[in-house]
Amino acid sequence: MNLKISKMNVDDLNSMQDILFSDFSSFWPYSSFKQELECDNSHFIIAKNDNEIVGFAGLKVIVDEADIMNIVVKKSFRHNGIGSVLLDNLINFAKDKNLNVVTLEVNEHNLSAIRLYDKFGFDHIGIRKKYYNGESDAIIMSKKIN
Repeated sequence: MNLKISKMNVDDLNSMQDILFSDFSSFWPYSSFKQELECDNSHFIIAKNDNEIVGFAGLKVIVDEADIMNIVVKKSFRHNGIGSVLLDNLINFAKDKNLNVVTLEVNEHNLSAIRLYDKFGFDHIGIRKKYYNGESDAIIMSKKIN
């Protein structure tokens, strides 16, 4: 695999617009994603294998913390370490910005993601009951970085 990570831009988003739901699982509507991408406090990155976008991730800076909004890998490229590379890049971005903590929430049923966050030293700090579609709980996780 020839993986390259770079800052995401609107052209990248436009090139993924038609496959956001089919190839990356359920996700925000395009308009919401575009608005978040253009926000000054948001930072999005993409992973490309050759010229194909195979993953993306984003966080929002809130005062001295980073809130990871998403880490998404194309279905056909999962279980190849791309999520780890994206998460590592987000954590390093937060360190470079001298942020203190990285937080996130993850669906209680997303065991692959939970294992990834555990591997990176995130602590389980809380639960949001029925957060996903009024059915599944969200596990709130946090990692001190500075």
